[in-house]
Amino acid sequence: MSIEAGMRSAAFGQRKVTPRVCIADNKTHLRTFLADVLEDLGFITCECAKAGELAAMLDAQQPDLVILGLSFDGIEAGRILEILAGKNFAGQVLAIGPRESIMVRAVRQLGEEYGIAMLPPLLPPFGAETLRASIAAFLPVEPPPSPAVDVAEALASGWLELWYQHKIHARTLIPWGAEALVRMRHPAWGVVPPAYFIPDNKDPHFRGLSEFVIGRVIEDWHYLLEQQGPVDLSINLPVSFLEDRAAVDELCRWMPAHPAFGGLIIEINGAEALGNLDLVVDVARQVRLHNIAVALDGLGADWPALMDLKTFPFVELKVDRQFVTGSADDRLKQTVCRRIVELAQSYGARSLASGVETRADFLTANEIGFDLVQGYLFGKPMGIKKFARAATARPLAMSG
Repeated sequence: MSIEAGMRSAAFGQRKVTPRVCIADNKTHLRTFLADVLEDLGFITCECAKAGELAAMLDAQQPDLVILGLSFDGIEAGRILEILAGKNFAGQVLAIGPRESIMVRAVRQLGEEYGIAMLPPLLPPFGAETLRASIAAFLPVEPPPSPAVDVAEALASGWLELWYQHKIHARTLIPWGAEALVRMRHPAWGVVPPAYFIPDNKDPHFRGLSEFVIGRVIEDWHYLLEQQGPVDLSINLPVSFLEDRAAVDELCRWMPAHPAFGGLIIEINGAEALGNLDLVVDVARQVRLHNIAVALDGLGADWPALMDLKTFPFVELKVDRQFVTGSADDRLKQTVCRRIVELAQSYGARSLASGVETRADFLTANEIGFDLVQGYLFGKPMGIKKFARAATARPLAMSG
């Protein structure tokens, strides 16, 4: 077995920590590109623009990989290798630059003299697939988990995180808040879809999962406030959480007192809500005094159950993706969408079309009169750092 294969099996195939990478380069655009690709591959990233920033990062958490961009001059690159050696760095270094470059050869030789494992250099120009191939030994090779991962283990091990997907104003295409979606970054399987770890809402661990989501979304709101300004965020909670009045009271106490905080939206599955309408209405009226609003998610043909409410405390009605995706060519879907939009308008609530994946479906949603749209046409869910960068890097545009 090769040394590289042995390293993968011993250190990363069944690793107990998420792989970490430090991107060292003085060009912001290159660090941003590398961070985006590496986070999609399952790495936790950190960045440094000069050698002086590296020592503190190594003290906090040693990465498994350092990517050394040779937009640094040779002296600065040498200082980085010296710092790595002084901190007994046990990972590997990937330098970016042409193999025939005198400086690249010098950097590789210096790293080897310091006892640092140096990967073959990454040759520019390169894309995401080339980068992936260069670090293949760091990537998990196991199949997705089966059976499902125990959510209690995920909570205890710190594997869970929130990803964010924009909600978009249908007529201006301006971002109008974002929905938080829970993801698990498993140490062996990478990013795991929710289907593998979200428990049934009667599972006793669902309460712990809900509390994690609430606590993390508040942390992330503060992070986004620092990075780009206030963002209205929404989370998904089950009706079973609302049945616990102590949990609801605790939720209210967690809300930030910051003057820029515009409130938190709780999205409740429409079918669950309609089966417990008195409870959901009562809680929605209670929590709005604490800067919390309730939205109904996944509505479809069951919308008439909302018509005769004497009080309507819901801020948003989200149409299930099955009635939005393909609606451009389906009059029945258009009819359901139109009725829910009209219902929302009659109560002064927003309407949102989820699952917008094509321009045709977006144009249909716009013509029907949806206030907001959400879906892969406007971007996939992404981790908090990438979400913050994407929001500040460029105006939003329809992808594809």
